[in-house]
Amino acid sequence: MTAPAPRRVRRALLHLVLAVVAALYISPLVYMVLTSFKTRGAAGSTEPQWIPSPATLDAYREILNSPDSPILTWFANSLIAAVGHAALVLLTATPAAYALARLRFRGRSTIFAVIVATLFVPPVVLLIPNFLIVNELSWVDSLPAVIVPAAAGGFGVFFLRQFFITLPAELEEAAELDGADRWRIFTSIALPLAKPALVTLFLLSFLTNWNDFLWPIYVLLSPDSLTLPAGLGNFQSANTIRYDLLMAGAVIASLPVILLYLVAQRWVIEGISRSGLKG
Repeated sequence: MTAPAPRRVRRALLHLVLAVVAALYISPLVYMVLTSFKTRGAAGSTEPQWIPSPATLDAYREILNSPDSPILTWFANSLIAAVGHAALVLLTATPAAYALARLRFRGRSTIFAVIVATLFVPPVVLLIPNFLIVNELSWVDSLPAVIVPAAAGGFGVFFLRQFFITLPAELEEAAELDGADRWRIFTSIALPLAKPALVTLFLLSFLTNWNDFLWPIYVLLSPDSLTLPAGLGNFQSANTIRYDLLMAGAVIASLPVILLYLVAQRWVIEGISRSGLKG
């Protein structure tokens, strides 16, 4: 059955608007990739040129082989830091969120309110206290300094708690009747059902750490200890007119983010949009 004409028109207009919005968001990414294949002169030209002519890999060869910019080391540091940080966020936030969602104990609401209140504290306020703690632990200029401090943030607890409270309590009650203790219920029932939320939180935590620029430049001092955003920031200050190199570095930094999203997008969409289980 064919849809009425007004409905088809509205749908066509909606698709047109979405296409325009998508083009606006994608065009900077496309221009970044194309610029990375331009020559040094074409990349720095005052006249914008979309299609590189001639196309070249010189920027990638130079940035990957430059002794002053160990970008592969920065890439590895960022990958280790982001994965370690995201895993630590799940390890700390998951049991705390489940306890606040399912267990009944005195002060539960107050504890949750305090955790939510921490979300309103600007991260820049914590720079000096965190640096003093990291310095006392002798973690300055090491990867634990960018992995551990923000791993116990309030967002992960808040996000997972909102998901856990949507899970049907009947499943846990049935497991209790079968003799399962609370830990067994948590590991065998709650965690498998919360997989979309766990994947979403892992991805968000990974991206937050991967893109972090301000904190690494405070605690990572030597060139070989830098993460990718901090390293590219120093590289940019040293090569302010080498737009081909800067865009090549940006492309390398964007690849894991794009690949991770493509792999996990189904879990992300389900974890964010799902508000309960459909029977």
